[in-house]
Amino acid sequence: MAFGEIKKSIAILFFYKISVENYNELKTIFRENCPEAVINLAARTGVRYSLENPFIYLSTNNDGNLNLLELCREYVVPKFVLASTSSLYAGQKMPFRENLPANTPISPYAVSKKAAEMMAYTYHYLYGLDVTILRYFTVYGPAGRPDMAVFRFIKWIVEDVPLEIFGDGCQERDFTHIDDIARGTIRALKPLGSEIINLGNNHPYKLSEVIKLMEKYIGEEARFKYKEFHKADMKTTWADISKARGLLDWQPQVNLEEGIKRTVEWTKNNWQWVHKIKV
Repeated sequence: MAFGEIKKSIAILFFYKISVENYNELKTIFRENCPEAVINLAARTGVRYSLENPFIYLSTNNDGNLNLLELCREYVVPKFVLASTSSLYAGQKMPFRENLPANTPISPYAVSKKAAEMMAYTYHYLYGLDVTILRYFTVYGPAGRPDMAVFRFIKWIVEDVPLEIFGDGCQERDFTHIDDIARGTIRALKPLGSEIINLGNNHPYKLSEVIKLMEKYIGEEARFKYKEFHKADMKTTWADISKARGLLDWQPQVNLEEGIKRTVEWTKNNWQWVHKIKV
């Protein structure tokens, strides 16, 4: 099939439980499956834990990414999509545009993603690999990461556990629903040469506003425990998505209120096992 097309047929999926740091096992997968494209979503994520264990972030996010790039070169895989992060824009003028230098990362996590982006570009330059880098902005939604605020806060409100707020709750994020992120990522499989593209909601919301929506759909009031603002956190994120509109014909379809409503409903419907997750 051509780049970017989605076959209208039943897909056969295979799951291999291995690390992207394991070059030899990855090589077996490439040899046996002859992929037409690679979407690298494998990464150590989260700003704060990267300060506690920076070594594992660099190992997974850089060595693992390099393994995939090298195997794309060896097996002539023409397309590579890399999931990156809005954390690279620390200190830059908003709304964040892709042509900003993004050379002032404030966490080892952001550093690791910047290095991954640069290595991907190098493989484009040297070997002609078609590379699209997607900078995701605060992804949330059903089955989200337990370390992310939306998942944790909904769970804590249901359990009547005080929410840990770093700062005064006025920090802002460009919350982007997982359905929109998934659509944009699939669209990025089209040939583009070498591009960096923001996927965001194009609207920053205060954390306090998001909590009010959680309270509305849970039907309970939150309690709070305030902590000092974390030095590695960004005050605000805000994506300029003009490039995504132009190159991918993409824009977000799930607004924040609908997204929080869906996430709360998912949490309630799956509470039997969600309540066992440590956050």
